[in-house]
Amino acid sequence: MTVPEPRMHIVETYFECCGFDHTFLQGGTSVYLWNLSKAFAARGHKVSIVTPAHGRLDDLRGRYDVEDLHYTDAYTLPLVLDPDVWRDFPAEVGVELTTTAHRIRLDGVDLYFLSDDYLNQLPDTFYPPYSAKGHDLVFFKPLAFQTAAVRFLRGWFGDEKTLVHAHEPYYHYLLPAALRDDPLKPVAGTVQSNMPIDKKVYAPEVRRLLGLLDADVPLPLDPPPTTDRPDPVRQYQQLTHLHYDYPPDHVSVYRLVLEHADLVDFLSPGQLDFYASFADTPFESLFRELPVARSVRDNAHKMFVGGCAISDQWLAWDPAEVDRARVLTGLGLDPALPTFFHNARYALHHKGQLELLRAVDRVLTDGLAANFVVRCISGAPLDDPFFREVADRHKGRLHLESHRVDERRVFEYAAASDFCLFPSKFEMDTFLIAQGEAMVCGAVPIATAQQGMAHFGHARTGADATGFAVNRSFAEDDALLTDALTARIREAVTLWHEDPARHRELAERAAEAARQFTWEHCADLHLAAFAPLWRGETPRLPVERALHHGWFDLVADADLTEEALLRHGDLTAFERLAPLDAAAARRFYDAAWERADFATCRRVLDRFPDAVPHDLSRLLHDRLRIVDGTLTYRLPHAERVELVTPGDQRGHARALPAVRRLDRTAPGVFEGPAPRPGARLLLTLSTGRVTWDEVCHD
Repeated sequence: MTVPEPRMHIVETYFECCGFDHTFLQGGTSVYLWNLSKAFAARGHKVSIVTPAHGRLDDLRGRYDVEDLHYTDAYTLPLVLDPDVWRDFPAEVGVELTTTAHRIRLDGVDLYFLSDDYLNQLPDTFYPPYSAKGHDLVFFKPLAFQTAAVRFLRGWFGDEKTLVHAHEPYYHYLLPAALRDDPLKPVAGTVQSNMPIDKKVYAPEVRRLLGLLDADVPLPLDPPPTTDRPDPVRQYQQLTHLHYDYPPDHVSVYRLVLEHADLVDFLSPGQLDFYASFADTPFESLFRELPVARSVRDNAHKMFVGGCAISDQWLAWDPAEVDRARVLTGLGLDPALPTFFHNARYALHHKGQLELLRAVDRVLTDGLAANFVVRCISGAPLDDPFFREVADRHKGRLHLESHRVDERRVFEYAAASDFCLFPSKFEMDTFLIAQGEAMVCGAVPIATAQQGMAHFGHARTGADATGFAVNRSFAEDDALLTDALTARIREAVTLWHEDPARHRELAERAAEAARQFTWEHCADLHLAAFAPLWRGETPRLPVERALHHGWFDLVADADLTEEALLRHGDLTAFERLAPLDAAAARRFYDAAWERADFATCRRVLDRFPDAVPHDLSRLLHDRLRIVDGTLTYRLPHAERVELVTPGDQRGHARALPAVRRLDRTAPGVFEGPAPRPGARLLLTLSTGRVTWDEVCHD
């Protein structure tokens, strides 16, 4: 029996919710919120948006009917400052504020703008620059909004039941904790971007503000480190953008959301999976040791995929109406050649643009006949001399632009292209609308196999594949990614010439895959999670999620699968399923060897020394040798091996390690200097998995 969907009052709240007006637009989250809000309203739900006015009320009054509400909130905002950061400031600063509220009613949505002396700062950029930290109290503007938003939700909506949908943990971590004891204000928090999962803020400040908001919430502080010995694995994470260490008097913003929100929302299934395990990354092993990993596991039942979408405008435009010859000729390119398209903000490492330009330069220098339309948007001419050099060298084959253009023109670029290139790195993308937009036009994707992009299907290997994948990357200057892009571009050109029917099939499949991501579908996913919460139901952890992440203690014996147990190398859990005999031990060994999980390999051999042929077990024992000051490492399925030596932490809270890439002297054979004490090896496997190995072995 289908339970009817209740009519809900959904309150969207974020630091920037101005997607209804392009003159106010700063980021993609704002567009997401406006489209989702309209989709909720179209379903008959009451929808409100709460956001700062950012000092732009006068601008709004010139274009909209702005209603000044009978709401005035005078209070003192206490800012408790970290003395290690705010060295020229007192320990606490009290800011006297009087917040007013103003409303615009538009497309069935009520938009509430909060205004005071703090929230009205930075009317052009909205967001305080990171350089303000330690120097200008405007840095705390997002925190001032969180405080004002909680007070407004209580003061304006009062006893009315509202489902608060907040966005980005760093911009809403106070809300779930402050509202957790209010049954009329359930909170769903959305992870919009993959910020470092253990990002922390100064705990005394959080404690003081929660006290102001009458929230008696114990803060989840991590225990102090058990050793001050430099750890190369921890130090290396700074190079991956996945984790940074903080002083012990700091609190994790994501843990505050996880432990106090009623639901946690993600933009794609792959983003949820990635943010729950960091599987196959340099951070995976360290993540498992952090308290935030336990918090993720304990609150995984709250997680759901609300999704994201391609804009209605891109879905409405018809790619067939675009004159390919006119578009490409207008860019100085040859419309008779296969054409590749890239569209992203200028983010050299995040978007893989350094490796992309190197691959483009390589194939064009080698004489490949193809066009490349590369947009690296910065709003100003690119100041990278390498980019300018490549563009000058390949005029007539490469169009490189950095300025903003009309959206219709971007659509025409995509529609005139045969392939799209999205080599994003570090798993920072959580949906990647730009890739979906290009695919809507029939551009076959060539993209990294990031989990946050998996929904587009380019990494699939079956009949439903939409394009081509290259391995993920967690290195800033990644020769392996450049090589992979080069090979895929050449493969794509060959396909375009020699098998046009196959290219058309992929193009049609790519467009079909991307066109399913509509705002109506996104609303369906959200409402399917919101309705049970509104009715007071507690979500349950899907068995598939527990199996996928190896949380076998949360899985009944009857639901265990050998595939999941093998993937995680859990011999103990396997014995709940069946006795561990020599045949099963061999399967565990082979699976562990393929993912370079040598600890599991050793556990298998300790229990079943004859389960693995001697020649195979010798590969384990002999993989590393140090002779006459030379380290030799052998692993057949390794593509890269790096020696990571800890840096000197004295006087440097965030010391960086020394990283040396070992020379590849033959397939699977790597050589370099003998390691110093404390060093570790970082392995990149042919599958794209990145993992660690010890330097010394039994």
